[in-house]
Amino acid sequence: MAPLFGILVSALNTALAFLVRSIIVKFVTFFAMFFVVHEFVPVIESLLPNGYGVSSSLVTLTSGTWYFLDLCAFSIGFPAVVSAAAIRFIIRRIPIIG
Repeated sequence: MAPLFGILVSALNTALAFLVRSIIVKFVTFFAMFFVVHEFVPVIESLLPNGYGVSSSLVTLTSGTWYFLDLCAFSIGFPAVVSAAAIRFIIRRIPIIG
Protein backbone atom coordinates (compact mmCIF):
# COMPACT_ATOMS: atom_id res chain seq x y z
CA MET A 1 0.00 0.00 0.00
CA ALA A 2 2.92 2.36 0.68
CA PRO A 3 4.23 2.44 -2.93
CA LEU A 4 0.77 3.35 -4.20
CA PHE A 5 0.59 6.23 -1.73
CA GLY A 6 4.01 7.43 -2.92
CA ILE A 7 2.85 7.36 -6.54
CA LEU A 8 -0.29 9.34 -5.69
CA VAL A 9 1.70 11.92 -3.71
CA SER A 10 4.17 12.22 -6.59
CA ALA A 11 1.34 12.70 -9.11
CA LEU A 12 -0.32 15.29 -6.87
CA ASN A 13 3.01 17.08 -6.41
CA THR A 14 3.57 17.14 -10.18
CA ALA A 15 0.07 18.47 -10.81
CA LEU A 16 0.45 21.19 -8.20
CA ALA A 17 3.87 22.15 -9.55
CA PHE A 18 2.37 22.48 -13.04
CA LEU A 19 -0.52 24.51 -11.67
CA VAL A 20 1.71 26.90 -9.73
CA ARG A 21 4.44 27.28 -12.34
CA SER A 22 2.32 27.50 -15.45
CA ILE A 23 -1.20 28.58 -14.80
CA ILE A 24 -1.06 30.79 -11.72
CA VAL A 25 2.13 32.62 -12.68
CA LYS A 26 0.86 33.27 -16.21
CA PHE A 27 -2.50 34.42 -14.87
CA VAL A 28 -0.87 36.90 -12.50
CA THR A 29 1.51 38.15 -15.21
CA PHE A 30 -1.20 38.64 -17.83
CA PHE A 31 -3.56 40.20 -15.31
CA ALA A 32 -0.83 42.68 -14.34
CA MET A 33 -0.21 43.52 -18.00
CA PHE A 34 -3.95 43.96 -18.59
CA PHE A 35 -4.30 46.17 -15.53
CA VAL A 36 -1.35 48.36 -16.52
CA VAL A 37 -2.65 48.78 -20.07
CA HIS A 38 -6.20 49.37 -18.87
CA GLU A 39 -5.13 52.08 -16.43
CA PHE A 40 -2.48 53.82 -18.53
CA VAL A 41 -4.43 54.19 -21.79
CA PRO A 42 -6.66 57.00 -20.42
CA VAL A 43 -3.59 58.76 -19.00
CA ILE A 44 -1.73 58.53 -22.31
CA GLU A 45 -4.85 59.58 -24.18
CA SER A 46 -5.15 62.71 -22.07
CA LEU A 47 -1.54 63.62 -22.88
CA LEU A 48 -1.95 63.26 -26.65
CA PRO A 49 -2.90 66.33 -28.67
CA ASN A 50 -6.37 66.56 -30.12
CA GLY A 51 -7.19 67.08 -33.78
CA TYR A 52 -8.07 70.74 -33.38
CA GLY A 53 -4.49 71.86 -34.11
CA VAL A 54 -4.39 69.91 -37.36
CA SER A 55 -7.74 71.20 -38.58
CA SER A 56 -6.90 74.79 -37.68
CA SER A 57 -3.60 74.57 -39.57
CA LEU A 58 -5.31 73.11 -42.65
CA VAL A 59 -7.70 76.07 -42.77
CA THR A 60 -4.79 78.40 -43.54
CA LEU A 61 -3.86 76.58 -46.79
CA THR A 62 -4.42 78.39 -50.05
CA SER A 63 -6.67 77.15 -52.85
CA GLY A 64 -3.65 76.23 -55.01
CA THR A 65 -2.26 74.04 -52.25
CA TRP A 66 -5.66 72.39 -51.81
CA TYR A 67 -5.75 71.67 -55.55
CA PHE A 68 -2.51 69.71 -55.42
CA LEU A 69 -3.49 67.98 -52.17
CA ASP A 70 -6.75 66.86 -53.79
CA LEU A 71 -4.84 65.81 -56.90
CA CYS A 72 -2.62 63.57 -54.75
CA ALA A 73 -5.65 62.22 -52.78
CA PHE A 74 -4.36 63.67 -49.50
CA SER A 75 -7.75 63.21 -47.84
CA ILE A 76 -7.44 59.44 -48.32
CA GLY A 77 -3.70 58.96 -47.98
CA PHE A 78 -2.97 60.99 -44.86
CA PRO A 79 -5.43 59.16 -42.57
CA ALA A 80 -4.22 55.84 -43.97
CA VAL A 81 -0.58 56.69 -43.20
CA VAL A 82 -1.40 57.94 -39.71
CA SER A 83 -3.47 54.87 -38.84
CA ALA A 84 -0.81 52.55 -40.29
CA ALA A 85 1.84 54.23 -38.14
CA ALA A 86 -0.34 53.92 -35.04
CA ILE A 87 -1.04 50.24 -35.71
CA ARG A 88 2.66 49.59 -36.33
CA PHE A 89 3.48 51.27 -33.01
CA ILE A 90 0.89 49.16 -31.16
CA ILE A 91 1.95 45.87 -32.79
CA ARG A 92 5.60 46.46 -31.96
CA ARG A 93 4.65 46.76 -28.28
CA ILE A 94 3.19 43.23 -28.16
CA PRO A 95 5.84 41.14 -26.37
CA ILE A 96 5.54 38.03 -28.53
CA ILE A 97 5.50 39.80 -31.92
CA GLY A 98 7.61 42.92 -31.37
